[in-house]
Amino acid sequence: MRNITLVLSLIAGCGFLAAQNDPPGRVGRLNYIDGPVSLRPAGMTDWLDADVNRPLTTDDQIWVGDGARAEIHVGSTALRLDSNTAFQFLDLDDRAIQIQLSEGSLTVRVRNLAQRQNLEIDTPSMAFTVLQPGEYRIGADADSQTATVTVRAGEGEVIGGGRTFSVRAGQQARVDGYDQATYRMMSAPRMDAWDQWSASRDRREDQSMSARYVSREMNGYDDLDQYGSWANRPGYGQVWMPSGLAGDWAPYHDGIGLGFRPGDGRGSITRRGASRLITMAAGPPSMAVGDGCLGRMG
Repeated sequence: MRNITLVLSLIAGCGFLAAQNDPPGRVGRLNYIDGPVSLRPAGMTDWLDADVNRPLTTDDQIWVGDGARAEIHVGSTALRLDSNTAFQFLDLDDRAIQIQLSEGSLTVRVRNLAQRQNLEIDTPSMAFTVLQPGEYRIGADADSQTATVTVRAGEGEVIGGGRTFSVRAGQQARVDGYDQATYRMMSAPRMDAWDQWSASRDRREDQSMSARYVSREMNGYDDLDQYGSWANRPGYGQVWMPSGLAGDWAPYHDGIGLGFRPGDGRGSITRRGASRLITMAAGPPSMAVGDGCLGRMG
């Protein structure tokens, strides 16, 4: 009963903080890193080593180094970056996700796309707009001035070289050049090692137990599977409880938090009073779930 009470108390607290400090728009979450990944926050000139759980917003830039991979979530949308990829959020709010892919490869898994929401990926050769939920891979090669769009599922629209055309499931489009661009349509190629890795990440999300009880639009929902378990409790229904905690554990006593307000890429280390609390600590966390609020403290 003590565990249930703690979880419910934290949920109530999250709801209060959300009401008092409602951020102006969505943020992304850098939820996976493998290898050297660098970050240049909006308004800064220096590149920093990126950390898992880092919140991302408009004008933040990511560089994925040689042999590295990274994954960003904006709600239920997964953005997967292959090695040697230059990525930037040009715009990120409640209605739009606009991305600049200067070079490299980006796979986008879109689970939900509301009627008035827009998802656009810009490369030096073209702009690609997602029209339906699905799986999309976009590549940009600055040396050869080419861009490719591969649609495994869904449908999108390419604008490049003064032309607009659709790319549907099972198709690939290649755009060559910048100002005087030309394009070719062909069948989507067979899946390579990158596609297979991305598909394995999809399966991991598809099998998430927490997605049965928590909206996929809440950043970090999938971490609940790793750090705890769900159980049915009479009078409460399904309740998530953290695992691996000490007997004298209490919430918000260990770990550090990053107070982050979208539009201010600097952030600050804080205990409370932030617009949105994102933890930077590793290890088994305590987590509270409710109304789109996820707290995580080491």
